[in-house]
Amino acid sequence: MMDFFKFPKQGLTFFLTYTILASMLGMLQFGYNTGVINAPEKNIENFMKDVYRSRYATEIQEESVKLLYSLAVSIFAIGGMLGGFSGGLIANKFGRKGGLLMNNVLGICGACLMGFTKFFQSYEMLFLGRFIIGVNCGLNTSLVPMYISEIAPLNLRGGLGTVNQLAVTIGLLISQILGIEQILGTDEGWPLLLGLAICPAILQLILLPVCPESPRYLLITKQWEEEARKALRRLRASNQVEEDIEEMRAEQRAQQSESTISMMELICSPTLRSPLIIGIVMQLSQQLSGINAVFYYSTGLFVSSGLSDETAKFMTIGIGAIMVIMTIVIMPLMDRMGRRTLHLYGLGGMFIFSIFITISFLIKVGQFLNLKFYGVIILFLVIITL
Repeated sequence: MMDFFKFPKQGLTFFLTYTILASMLGMLQFGYNTGVINAPEKNIENFMKDVYRSRYATEIQEESVKLLYSLAVSIFAIGGMLGGFSGGLIANKFGRKGGLLMNNVLGICGACLMGFTKFFQSYEMLFLGRFIIGVNCGLNTSLVPMYISEIAPLNLRGGLGTVNQLAVTIGLLISQILGIEQILGTDEGWPLLLGLAICPAILQLILLPVCPESPRYLLITKQWEEEARKALRRLRASNQVEEDIEEMRAEQRAQQSESTISMMELICSPTLRSPLIIGIVMQLSQQLSGINAVFYYSTGLFVSSGLSDETAKFMTIGIGAIMVIMTIVIMPLMDRMGRRTLHLYGLGGMFIFSIFITISFLIKVGQFLNLKFYGVIILFLVIITL
C-alpha cells in the first residue's frame, strides 16, 4: 500500500527541491490572495460604510456596499487576466527566474496598498491593491509552472506539475485560518490580513536569487549552452547532463523547423484544431465549475445555510483543509489513473452535487429550512470533486 504513494526519487536532488520550494511561493501567493478576501467580508463592508459616511455625511445603501465589495473581489481576476496574458512575454524577455523576481515588486506594492487602506481611509486603495496583486498572481500562474517544468527531470515532470496546485491550496488554507475572528478576522485586523501578502514576495526575493535560471531558457532562447550546462549540473548534482542537453537541442531543432503561425492560422489549422479545443474546454471546465465563487463567498454561503458567522468561517477552513488533502491524495494518482480519467470523475461528481447544492440554497419555505443544512454537506462534496 505504501508503494502506491511513492514517487520515483531519481533526479530529485536537494538543490532542485530547494529551487522548487522557492518558486512555489508564487503559487502560494496566488492561493492566499484568492481566499483572503472571503472571511473578512463583513469587516470590509463595515469599513466601506464608515468611509462613505465620513465623506458624504450620509449612509450608503446596502446594495451599493455589496457592489463595492464585489468590485474588490472581481478586480483581482481582472488583474490576473492581464498578468496571465503577459506571462509569456515576460518569461522570454527577462527569463523565468528573472520574471519571478521582478514580479515580486508588484506583490509588495499590492500588499502595501491593501495593508494601508484603512489607515488612509480609502477603499480605492483596496481596489488598486487588489488589481496589482491580481496582476502579480496572474504572472505567477504563468511563470511558476513554466519554471518548475523546465528545471524538473523528465521522469519527475508529471508529478512535480501538481505541486503548483498544492501550493495554491496551502495558500488558501493559510488565508482562511488567519481570517477567523480569533486571529485577524476583525475590524482592526483585516488590513493586516490582506497586507500579509507581502510575506511570500519578500521570502521569494530572499530565497530565489541563488537558484539558477531555467536551462531551457538559457539554451533555446538565449543560445547560452555553457550557462545551461552549469545550471543543469547544479540542479542534478551531477556532471552527466548530456541527456538533458540533447533533449533541449531536439526541442530547439523542432522549433526552428516550424514557422511561426498567427492566431487566425492556429484557429483554422485542421491539425491544431483538436488540441486547441481540448485546451479551451479543459480551462472552461475549471473556470466555469463554480469553484471561484466558493473561494470568494463560501462564508456567506454557509451563513445563508443557517450557520453563525463564526461557525461559517470555521467551515470555510474545513473547505481549505479538504482541498489540501485531496491535492495530496491526487498527486500519486496522476500517472496511475491518467489525467483525463480523473478529470472526468471530478466533472461528473461536481455536476451531480452542484445540482443538489443549488436546490438546497433555493429552499426558502419555513418547514423546509432544516434541509438547507444539507447544502453545507453537499458543498464539501463539491469541493472534493473539484
